[in-house]
Amino acid sequence: MSRFDTLPNRRAIADRRALAEAIAALPDAGLRPAAVALLRETLAAGREEIARRLSEHPSRGLEVAAAQAYLIDQLVRLLFDLVVSRLHPCEQPILVLAVGGYGRGEMAAHSDVDIGFLTGARATPAAEAAIEAMLYALWDLGLKVGHSSRSLDEMIRQAKSDVTIRTALLEARYVTGDQALYDEASRRFKAEVQRGTERRFVADKLAERDARHLRMGDTRYVVEPNVKEGKGGLRDLHTLFWIGKYVYDVERARQLVDVGLLTAAEYRLFHRADEFLWAVRCHLHVITGRAEDRLTFDVQREIASRMRFRDRAGKLGVERFMQYYFLQARSVGVLTGVFLSHLDERFAARGRRLGFPRIRRAPRRLRGFVMDRGRLAMPRDDFFQEDPVRLLEIFALADAEGLEIHPLSMRAAARDAKLIDDYRNDPRANAIFLELLTSPGDPELVLRWMNEAGVFGRFVPDFGRVVAQMQFDMYHHFTVDEHTIRAIGLVAKIEAGTLKEDHPLATGVIDQIVSRRALRVAVLLHDIAKGRGGDHSILGAAVAERLCPRFGMTPAETETVAWLVRHHLLMSATAFKRDLSDFKTILDFANVVASPERLRLLLVLTVVDIRAVGPGTWNGWKRQLLTDLYDAAEEVLRLGHKQRGREERIAAKQEALHAALGWDRARFDALVRRLPPTYWIAEPPDVLAANARLMDAAGDAALLIHAQVYPERGATLVTIYAADHPGLFYRIAGAIHVAGGNIIDARIHTTRDGMAIDNFLVQDPLGRPFDDAGQLARLEAAIRDALANRGKLTDRLVAKPAARPRADSFPIQPNVLIDNGASNRFTVVEVNARDRPALLNQLAHALFQSKVTIHSAHVATYGERAVDTFYLTDLTGDRITAAPRLKALEKRLLEAAAGAARTG
Repeated sequence: MSRFDTLPNRRAIADRRALAEAIAALPDAGLRPAAVALLRETLAAGREEIARRLSEHPSRGLEVAAAQAYLIDQLVRLLFDLVVSRLHPCEQPILVLAVGGYGRGEMAAHSDVDIGFLTGARATPAAEAAIEAMLYALWDLGLKVGHSSRSLDEMIRQAKSDVTIRTALLEARYVTGDQALYDEASRRFKAEVQRGTERRFVADKLAERDARHLRMGDTRYVVEPNVKEGKGGLRDLHTLFWIGKYVYDVERARQLVDVGLLTAAEYRLFHRADEFLWAVRCHLHVITGRAEDRLTFDVQREIASRMRFRDRAGKLGVERFMQYYFLQARSVGVLTGVFLSHLDERFAARGRRLGFPRIRRAPRRLRGFVMDRGRLAMPRDDFFQEDPVRLLEIFALADAEGLEIHPLSMRAAARDAKLIDDYRNDPRANAIFLELLTSPGDPELVLRWMNEAGVFGRFVPDFGRVVAQMQFDMYHHFTVDEHTIRAIGLVAKIEAGTLKEDHPLATGVIDQIVSRRALRVAVLLHDIAKGRGGDHSILGAAVAERLCPRFGMTPAETETVAWLVRHHLLMSATAFKRDLSDFKTILDFANVVASPERLRLLLVLTVVDIRAVGPGTWNGWKRQLLTDLYDAAEEVLRLGHKQRGREERIAAKQEALHAALGWDRARFDALVRRLPPTYWIAEPPDVLAANARLMDAAGDAALLIHAQVYPERGATLVTIYAADHPGLFYRIAGAIHVAGGNIIDARIHTTRDGMAIDNFLVQDPLGRPFDDAGQLARLEAAIRDALANRGKLTDRLVAKPAARPRADSFPIQPNVLIDNGASNRFTVVEVNARDRPALLNQLAHALFQSKVTIHSAHVATYGERAVDTFYLTDLTGDRITAAPRLKALEKRLLEAAAGAARTG
C-alpha cells in the first residue's frame, strides 16, 4: 500500500492526470516555460489547499506533512515524464528517489526537496542533460532542492563511507523512473551496506544526536525550542525510527511494536508526539512563509490560537500550548531511554553497552533492588506495585550511590507513578523524598529523572501543576519545573564549593546556615504557585505552610520556608531597583529580614533563582549589588541598632580617601568643600578616588570624560565632569545609547561651584563591559557632540536600529509608581515599560521637562521588560509632595514609557 493511499481527496491537492493532459496539449514551441508555469500554479494551489486543511484540522500534523510530500511527488513525476519524453529523450534508465524527510513522506510547506537520481552505470551525456533539466525546472518553481546524482556502484560505495548519505538512503522511496533499478538498489543497500554494520550505525546516530543536543543547549525545556533539531523534537523521533529501520528493517513506526522496541502504549505516545510536533512545524512554515523550525515568541501566540489553545484562569493560551509542547518533548525523552535499553540488550553479547559509562564501584546497599550491568534495576516487574514507596526509594538510592537507573525500571516507574498518590502522607515516603532533596551530593540529575518518570509531580501535586509550564516572556529561558530543578542543583554546587569563583559570598555564608533543610525546600517551592493567577509569592507561601508539615518539617522550619517563598524576590528587587546608598533602603530591607540567618538564606535563594533563569542572567554587576546589600544589611542586623551616624560615616570615608590619595591637607580640604554630603554617601571608595583624581586634573577644563573597566560590576565606569545645566543627564543618556552602550546604573552629583560629576555604569548590548577602544572613542565623541548640541540627538536616536524587535511580541502596559515613603530625602519613582532603545533617554527628558533634579538612576531589565528607578527632588532639593505636581509627573513618564514623548 502506498503511504499516500489514506490521504483524503488527493485530487484536490494535485490532479496529476488532468495536468498530464494539459502538458501533453502544449505545443513544442515554448514548451518548457509553459509547462513550468502550469506546475507553478499547481504548486501554489496545492499549498493553499494544504494550508486550508491545516486551518480546518490544526492538529493533523502527519496528514498535512504527507499531503505536502504527495504534492511534490506529483510535480516530480510530471516533470520527469516531460523531460524524458519530449525535452531530453534518454535511452539510459534513470531512477528518481525521494530521500530524507521527503523519502519518509513527511514535509512542511517549505521543507527542502531531497532527491536522488540513480543510473545503473555512469550517467551518459543524455542522462546528465535530462537530470540537469529537471533540477532547473524544480528551481524555477521556487523549491529548495537537495540533490545527488550517482551510479549504483557509486551509491553503495559512498553509503558505506558516510553515515549521513547512508541515513538519507535508508529512507529512499521510489518516486518515478526505472522500477527494476530501484529493486536492485534496495537489495544491494541491504546486503552490502546495512548487513553487519548495525552496531556501528546505532553508535554513530547516538553520537550525532548527542552533538546536536549540545548545539541546541542540551535541554528540552528551553522556552524557544527548535521543533526539528532540539532535544525532544522531531529529529529525536526520526533517530529512533532510523535505528529501528536499520536494525530491524521496519517500514512504519508502528512496526517498532512488532519487533519489541516499544509497547503499544509507548507507540501511542510516539504517534501523539509525532502528530503534534509535525502540526507545529507545518504551522510554523505557513505563518513565516519559509523553512522555519524555531518556535520563537513572535509565532507562539499565533500557533496557540490556530491550534485552539484558549486562555484559562491564571494561564494564557500560549502558555497552555507550550506546556503541552514540553510534555510531548518529555515523552520523546522517555521513549528514547526505553528504546535504547532494548537495543542495548540486543547488542549486549557483542561488547560493552551502547554509549553508557561502566560502573566500577559496587554499591553499599540496594534495598531490594538489583544491578543490571551497572544500572539500578528491579528484581521483578511488580516490584513497585508490592510497595509503592519504592518509587521514591529507587531515585534516592540512585543519588546516594551515584548509579544510573535502568530504562526498563524508568518505564515501570512511569507506568506505576500513580500508585504513589496514596502514599503522599506516608511518613516514610516523605522522609525518603526529603533525604533526596537535601542530598549532600548533587540531586539535580536524579530529580530530573524523577520528574521525567512522572513520580515527582504525582508525589508533590503542586509541583505537578508547573511541570512543563513556560512563562511567556523573554527573561525566563526554561520551564518552571526545569528552572526549579536547576536551582536545587545550584544550591548543591554552592554547598560543595564548586562555584566559589562565581559566587564567593554565597559560598562563604552557606556553611553558616543552620536551616539547611529549609533552604532546599524553599528553593523547591519558590515558584510553585506560578500560573495560578495572583501573586505567586503569596500563593506559594500558603502552599509551603501546607506542604512542609507533610514533609516532616518542624513548625519553625515551616515558618522559615513560608517566609522565604513569600519574600524570595525582595533581595533582588531591593538591590537592582533601589539606591543602596540611601540608608532608609537598607533599614527597610533589614526590618523585613529581621535576622542574620534569614539574610543568609535569602541571599543563597536569590543567587540560585537568578542563575537558574538561564545563561547570561548572572553577571558581576548583580553580584556586586547583592554583596553591597548583604554587607549593609548584615551590619544593621548584627549591631541590632542604627549604624554609625551619617556624619561619622562621611568623615570615615573622607579620611580613607585622604590616605589613599596622599594629598596634602589643604588640597584635600578644597576638594571636600566642593562636594555635598550626599556624594560621599552615594559613591564607593574606589569611585571616590577615581573622581577625585579626575576633578584635580581638570583644572579649568569645561568637559572631561573618563572611562575605565570596573571588573567588580562587570561593566565600564564612565565619568563625565562638566558644567552643570538642565537636561545634562538626558543628553548624556542619549549619547551613550547612540554609541552602542546600555546604562545599568547612574549617579548624578553637582558640586557647590556648579560642576556636574556624573558616574555611569555602561555595558554593551550583550551585558559585557563596554571596553573596546573603538567603542570608547565613539562614546566620548557622542557625548561631546550631544553636550555641544552638534547634530540633532533625536534624529540619531531614531536612526539607531531597534536592538530587540522580538520584545514587540509581548504586551506590556507602561506603569509608573511614585513612592515618598521609600526614602527620607528623595521621591522614588519606578517606571515599568517594554525595553527598547533610548528608553532611558526619553524618561530622563520627561523628568527634565517636569523640572525635577535626578540624583540617581537604576536600570534593570527582565527580558523584554525594563524597570527604571529614579531618586528625585524638586529644584530646591525637597521631596515632591504636591498632588497636582505628582499627577503631571506620572502623566509625562507614562507618555515617555509608551514611546509617545519626544527625545531631546
